Amino acid sequence: MSRTRGRLNRSVTSTAKKYQILVFTEGKKTEPLYLNHWSRLHRERVIVKVADFHADPFSLVREAASQKKSDERSARKGRGDSFDEYWCSFDIDEHPKIPQAIQMAAENGISLAISNPCVELWFALHFRDVPTYIHRYDVQREVRDLLKCGKALPPAALGRLADNFQAAKGRAVLLDRKHAADGSAPGTNPSSNMWSLIEVIRRSPDPL
Repeated sequence: MSRTRGRLNRSVTSTAKKYQILVFTEGKKTEPLYLNHWSRLHRERVIVKVADFHADPFSLVREAASQKKSDERSARKGRGDSFDEYWCSFDIDEHPKIPQAIQMAAENGISLAISNPCVELWFALHFRDVPTYIHRYDVQREVRDLLKCGKALPPAALGRLADNFQAAKGRAVLLDRKHAADGSAPGTNPSSNMWSLIEVIRRSPDPL
């Protein structure tokens, strides 16, 4: 796990003038491809680095917190700079220790993009409302049919998702309001706040 530490911190170059975000993702294919696409769309002012570390949510947050602390120590010693923001993106799925992961993130300044039951729910929201509980297998099958692909998102699928982002965000926000109105816990199935990470990428400040 230590292989990422001391290697991902920002170097003191011209690229450091851009807003830089480090994201730890549970998935090895889908999320990195998706986030790298958004990074390319806004590459004039933001750099999104997806860490080469993929694990369950608790381990993911623990690694992100360790990396952040390591970067901040290096920055204090003049050995580069830390990232502007640190994120973890993961599914609820059937993972244990989700509350502990969320608490650890809050205590260490790690932002979270969580999808319940899985990231495919976020993709499905690009095309339709998902008003009630849905099993991950069902939404994964639906998204495979919608995007005509598996875990590896091709350019055509990425383009369709980017085009429908605002619709997906609107549906996700309405789901949060619905859960709040009916007394459900935040993040109840179905829900996703992946849009919040994408908005950071889209609205990152212009280079200094």
